[in-house]
Amino acid sequence: MGKPIRKIVIVGGGTAGWITAGTIAKQFENSTQDPISVTLVESPNVPTIGVGEGTWPTMRTTLKNMGIFETDFIRECDATFKQGAKFARWVTGADDDFYYHPLELPQGFVSGNLVPHWQQNNEGVSFADAVCSQSHICEQGLAPKQITTPEYASVANYAYHLDAGKFSKFVQKHCVEKLGVKHILADTSTVNTTENGDISSLETQQGIQIEGDLFVDCTGFKSLLLGEHYKVPFKDCKDILFVDTALAVHAPYETDDTPIASHTISTAQTAGWIWDIGLVSRRGVGHVYSSAHISQAEAELQLRDYLRPRVKDIDNYDLRKISINSGHRQKFWQNNVVAVGLSAGFLEPLEASSLVLVELSARLIAQQLPPDRDSMDIVAKRFNERCQYRWDRIIDFLKLHYCLSQRRDSDFWIENCDPKSIPDSLQELIEMWRFHYPWQDDFTQKDEVFPSASYQYVLYGMGFKTKPSFHGMTSHNVQFAEEQFARNKKNAQLFCSKLPNNRELINKIKLHGLQRI
Repeated sequence: MGKPIRKIVIVGGGTAGWITAGTIAKQFENSTQDPISVTLVESPNVPTIGVGEGTWPTMRTTLKNMGIFETDFIRECDATFKQGAKFARWVTGADDDFYYHPLELPQGFVSGNLVPHWQQNNEGVSFADAVCSQSHICEQGLAPKQITTPEYASVANYAYHLDAGKFSKFVQKHCVEKLGVKHILADTSTVNTTENGDISSLETQQGIQIEGDLFVDCTGFKSLLLGEHYKVPFKDCKDILFVDTALAVHAPYETDDTPIASHTISTAQTAGWIWDIGLVSRRGVGHVYSSAHISQAEAELQLRDYLRPRVKDIDNYDLRKISINSGHRQKFWQNNVVAVGLSAGFLEPLEASSLVLVELSARLIAQQLPPDRDSMDIVAKRFNERCQYRWDRIIDFLKLHYCLSQRRDSDFWIENCDPKSIPDSLQELIEMWRFHYPWQDDFTQKDEVFPSASYQYVLYGMGFKTKPSFHGMTSHNVQFAEEQFARNKKNAQLFCSKLPNNRELINKIKLHGLQRI
């Protein structure tokens, strides 16, 4: 056997660093025979980006596996419940144009595909409304559970909206106090390597030397180890995803009891879109746009006009500008360094893809941590292949939101529909779905970040039509579909009559807490 892997060093904090630290530390918490140590070193002088306020349902598993109580998380991170995304003005740009991408699977999804039956007999009912109760719940601003529902359990599937700055500090405290992660505040100045090119240790400006067997690069866009040290090239995808700038602002509520949206609101603009995320004490709002299609002044005006009806003196608010370089490293694991978070890449905040990649990468490292250096290259190869696949599929999925639009009011939307900007892999899927209803075997991985159900919600929310050469609908599956539609309608009525509104449940959790499991 080669050199044992015992010392894990995470370089960089923020959400990516601390989720990775907590996931690995918890995985090996009871490993007494060959203990694994986890050290996180971060600069005290570099602020985190801190705009990722939307998550995916995987975050519930991530927090639960780390031993974090959901009540504590909600109380300390300004967190609220997220049940999907509402896409407004993405299809035609009209005021009444919207569709939902809920977090619940379509009714009966494991047993049958309801798309052909809905498409033939939708009677003006949207796909999400016909097959899922969650869009109804969201439209009424309701929560996904009740105060009697235990921690991490649900009535309707959910993720979270959270304050990224508070969340990082919260997870940091848990990792250090509960999981034994060593925390060092220092600036990395020198990278020391061995003969085979591996990193052996880091030296800091504060005179501290930190040795490690595996280094996790969580240094953000700087990508100190993977990008700067190993020179792993960056593969941009600006020819596919055009947005390259964000303007963000914290917007106050009108009153302390203003309803909290149960979903992310994404409203399309002439050259991008505006996110609107409801936390407990404020809204996180931002305009993501393409600087090649609109000036910063016009982008600012669109954002302020969006907020003007509900935010007094919005013209006096400062906007935070964030540059976006959409793409990823060509490799994610080089020698004994693996990148997680922004150091690996970033696309755009659509569909909360950034944080879910952090979670999945951290989990994969923890579950497949090589026992020694000899086996690391095999693990690294498989990690790179898996991550490359995930990035490619996410790029396809995000592009799907743009390229199906019927908007022709600006060059931004026209060029997004140009086949030259659409990956071949996505073009093939779209062409196939013109005669084949999207289904679970359309993808090669079992653990897709966005399953076929997500594609169904976006495709048919955007007005896509499938015209199969053969429907194959027998009396048996027609009966199945009718039963599922009826069951969904009944569930929607039941949930909407029983569930509390989002703010009401958050207030009760802050006061009483949730039942622990």
